[in-house]
Amino acid sequence: MFQDLIEIIILAAIQGITEFLPISSSAHLIIVSSLYEINTGSLLIDIGLHLGSLLAIVFFFRKDLFDLKNNRKLLSLIIIGSIPLIIFGYILHITELINVLRNIKVIAWMTLIFGVILFIADQRKIEKNMSSNLNLKSIIFIGFFQILALVPGVSRAGITITAARILKFNRVDASKISFLLSIPALAGASFLGLKDIKIENIELNFLLLTAVTLSFIFSFITIKYFLIYINKFSLNVIVIYRILISIILFYIIY
Repeated sequence: MFQDLIEIIILAAIQGITEFLPISSSAHLIIVSSLYEINTGSLLIDIGLHLGSLLAIVFFFRKDLFDLKNNRKLLSLIIIGSIPLIIFGYILHITELINVLRNIKVIAWMTLIFGVILFIADQRKIEKNMSSNLNLKSIIFIGFFQILALVPGVSRAGITITAARILKFNRVDASKISFLLSIPALAGASFLGLKDIKIENIELNFLLLTAVTLSFIFSFITIKYFLIYINKFSLNVIVIYRILISIILFYIIY
């Protein structure tokens, strides 16, 4: 039980921290699972980790989400922007093509390539903000970019922030757009997981509750302090981190 608890803490930290940073949570979870023998990485635990992140983002933006009742435009844009990812994600899931992409070599190249693209996009001049400039055209653009996040190593947060920065949204609002779009994405991932697990006879247990709780805590802290950081600094540190990770993976692979 103690060993399982340690593994849950590690997985929750990885999920909570990397889900909302532009560094790819799926890539980090795959890397850790490949390098170390994780016994508790079951589908149920994976659902719990995603659920914890979902609850954290909803709780953090609870005021904004409540205001959505009086701001149907933003609600509509979030839904529209999520449709491409949901459709393509479902296709890859039912065809099991997603499993072909879940390997270290793909992760290494995607981490490097999209880290460089993120750096280039982050050099754009800041001209737009979410309240005034987020419209149907821009959310569709960001939504189609988000499809690339289905490839491990790309990073859903990374590619949506990249797309928003290409459109010249400031870094904070680009991150907020990414966070809001994560709600349908995390809900969809949890739904697909529950769909697969319903035939299994598994009871809600201590490890699952621990996974949800710790993922919530790590996710909430990451969201809060990333927004503080991005308000003052560029994404260069993230880009450097991605490049270093890719170099390490290339060394392991080749």
